[in-house]
Amino acid sequence: MFGSLAPVGLDELLRVAELQTRVDRKYLVDREDVAALLRDAGGELAVLEIDRCRRFDYESVYFDAPQLPSYLATARSRRRRFKVRTRTYLDSGQCMLEIKTREGAATVKRRFAYALGDRHRLSAEGRSRIEGSGAVPVPAAALGPVLVTRYVRSTVLHRPTGARLTCDTELRFEDFEGRVGALSPEVAVVEVKSPGASGPLDRRLWAAGYRPCSMSKYGTGMAFLNPGLPANKWNRTLRLHFGWKPGRLIWV
Repeated sequence: MFGSLAPVGLDELLRVAELQTRVDRKYLVDREDVAALLRDAGGELAVLEIDRCRRFDYESVYFDAPQLPSYLATARSRRRRFKVRTRTYLDSGQCMLEIKTREGAATVKRRFAYALGDRHRLSAEGRSRIEGSGAVPVPAAALGPVLVTRYVRSTVLHRPTGARLTCDTELRFEDFEGRVGALSPEVAVVEVKSPGASGPLDRRLWAAGYRPCSMSKYGTGMAFLNPGLPANKWNRTLRLHFGWKPGRLIWV
């Protein structure tokens, strides 16, 4: 899918486009269209390559309180919302604790190195990081693991603007009660991450007929596995790409 692109190393990618504060736009794209969308005649694009590999296995574990304030704030499009998760790069075994907040249109992400063996729980150090961030409006002690997502990611850098495009395939999720779900294997989750307004990567997608859509791995995963949760925000996405059928909505 990305074999024609020049490689870029992780150090250069982070130097040019770390983007811890950014604007994100997600697209659900037919996998067979991705290669054509990323043809590069001008040398503007490069794909992350580590040890000759361009596709990497990811795992994320999301944490929420029993009343699901993180989920509900996203489902109801609150201006100020948060996510707490661990992210594990399964190929290397590196794990990070991430705190993401939404402030207006911008996403702010704080990241801390985290013990691999603790990725499915919040250790004392993890709770301390959360409390110290000042970004999470509920006590860290109230947060517990609620959802695991796994997928395969490739990352493309647009050198002139410093924007990044990530392409996630084979998305699967499961909760801690044994329920599982998956995105249609013919569909890729493509996300454009940029310092601000839309740019050339977005225009490529628009020209091919794709438009930004409401897609949150945490939100859609939770809604799919828990059909009683409010899911209007992701209703169309869930029906078209997850084979989802709504249950009785419980507005809490």
